[in-house]
Amino acid sequence: MTTTSNPGAAGFRALGVPADICAALAADDINEPFEIQTACIPDALAGKDLCGRAATGSGKTLAFGIPMLTRVSQAKPFHPTGIVLVPTRELAKQVRFDLLSMGKERRRYILAVYGGTPYGSQLNSFRMGASIIVACPGRLLDYVRRGQVSLDSVEVCVVDEADRLADLGFMDDVRELLDAMPSNRQTLLFSATLDGDVDELIKNYQSEPVMVDLIGDQPDATPATHHIQTVRPIEKTGAAANLVRDYGRTIVFVRTREGADSVRESLQASGIQAGSIHGGMSQGQRERSLESFRHGRVDALVATDVAARGIHIDGVELVLHWDIAMDPKDYTHRSGRTARAGSAGTVITLVTDRQAQRAQKILKLAGVTVERPGKRPRPVEADAEGVIVDADDIDTADDAPVVNARPGQHGGVKTVSELAARPRVRSRRPQSPRPS
Repeated sequence: MTTTSNPGAAGFRALGVPADICAALAADDINEPFEIQTACIPDALAGKDLCGRAATGSGKTLAFGIPMLTRVSQAKPFHPTGIVLVPTRELAKQVRFDLLSMGKERRRYILAVYGGTPYGSQLNSFRMGASIIVACPGRLLDYVRRGQVSLDSVEVCVVDEADRLADLGFMDDVRELLDAMPSNRQTLLFSATLDGDVDELIKNYQSEPVMVDLIGDQPDATPATHHIQTVRPIEKTGAAANLVRDYGRTIVFVRTREGADSVRESLQASGIQAGSIHGGMSQGQRERSLESFRHGRVDALVATDVAARGIHIDGVELVLHWDIAMDPKDYTHRSGRTARAGSAGTVITLVTDRQAQRAQKILKLAGVTVERPGKRPRPVEADAEGVIVDADDIDTADDAPVVNARPGQHGGVKTVSELAARPRVRSRRPQSPRPS
């Protein structure tokens, strides 16, 4: 592709993107189409069904957002013309924001629909003629079943992060929503994996889709640099605090809601500006935490796995696994919060000596190259609280499916009640934190 003085406008215009959207992209300093956008946009603009397999952070939102904004017509009240199905409320908010930004001149009313918000205000938005709905499946299906919203005018439907929708048990809801749409709609599907329920969705709900695979036979590894760091439990908080100081903007992943708040408090006691986000927080609390992290008011955001797919923030320098990921897929989902869109990033897993072998196995299955366990960090004193968290209250999906997932749908993963719980252990809190 030839670079010009305005490469964003020229590059996207060559793909057939309308001039007003090209101008909006250039205004946001989006200067060159990414590979997924170059591969998808022309066929999607032509109205073809499309199945895209690409890693997190590859630029999928523009790949489906530009064609959707171009093709959908103005909606009548309660009859949206474009639907985007996503697994989490954070992702719904982010996709809506991106669509609004690139479609400034399109004058399409774009609404994010998810649980935890009043029904009345969302219905008012439908009444005003929202054209594009970015939705978690459960809440949108509520409106459809009540007869308050009709999907009979949908022209374009996007199923984003289909593998995560399957992981969270949303596939029955997704199928019911697709069944309520016209059969001649355009369906764009994006997923990191194309097996199981996702493959079934492609076969039953897409018509001769164009296949775009930017992953191929390689494991779903993230392009970041991956490390394992061994620590003693009492050193864990100090090690994490030192890493945040060294790297800057950091997302710290834990398995439980209680753990997220405990680790946040421990980091704060160590002089780190930290926030947390998990399914037990109100929508307002979650939004405030994300905004504080996005705008640099806090350096570390402690998050549960439920929030992993919903956090789309540029410039994350470090992903820190405080608790080891439960499986390779969760490791990949977490780690995808850094090294996005071609930028550099680092992923570090904190482990005790006993956990090192298990961590290495998970990372190997995730397809990443990892250095051998490193030396313990320098001793820490005042900030060495060392909170240990176990899976006694693992965070679960916020917007639970309206229809329960079929037995065995999640590959044998046990429910929270089936997981063995061990008591949490705390060392004594220091009298005063080490100055930063």
